[in-house]
Amino acid sequence: MSTRENHLLLQLPQSARKHFMAQCEPFDLVLSAQLSERETTLTHAYFPRDGFISQVIDVPSHPTLEVGMVGYESMLGAELILGLSKTPWRAVVQGHGTCWRMAADTLRTCSEAIPELHDLLNRTLLVRLHQQSLATVCERFHMIGPRLARWMLMSQDRAESDSFDVTQEFMAMMLGVRRVGVTLAAGELQDGGLIEYHRGHLTVLDRTQLESRACNCYAADKLIYRDLMGGPMPERRG
Repeated sequence: MSTRENHLLLQLPQSARKHFMAQCEPFDLVLSAQLSERETTLTHAYFPRDGFISQVIDVPSHPTLEVGMVGYESMLGAELILGLSKTPWRAVVQGHGTCWRMAADTLRTCSEAIPELHDLLNRTLLVRLHQQSLATVCERFHMIGPRLARWMLMSQDRAESDSFDVTQEFMAMMLGVRRVGVTLAAGELQDGGLIEYHRGHLTVLDRTQLESRACNCYAADKLIYRDLMGGPMPERRG
């Protein structure tokens, strides 16, 4: 079991957190597992401890596109407190790990009973709204290279490691582009000594330079989180 805790849960007062977690169950995040499907009922909320989840949109005749990434800084399923159980996206495990899982009805009951939790979930929803709006602008106006660098940094933050497993096919799906575009962009980063990529295993060699190559949406994401959540977004340690 992971020794790291979900950052949202750590923001709850100790007594409220103890009450809340007593009603959660540990759950393994298995790589590539689908936690929810588009337009189907969302039955649980997930609070990652490690590992991370992508929210992706499927558009007919177009590549799949990632519209959100959830790691230990946040949760999947905050919209359940609004009485909503169907979503326009599907959730896919991008990085394996562990999480806490809670049934939808239990989350609603806890939200009503714990004011601090209700406020936290509302702010989480607002962060997601702002970040998904930013993601739309990023997809429309920024080139593949800077978007790929941003995506790698976001993944590295949530993996809390310089290395993680990912295929070029998966990266293309997350960016909503053809695989050849990711191959060329990743090749430029590798030739520049910023990353090393071999057989589905990616290692960030020069994070500082990778940040300089990323579009400004990476920094903007963190600013949104800080302003709305009242503190900095957790990121890779060490």
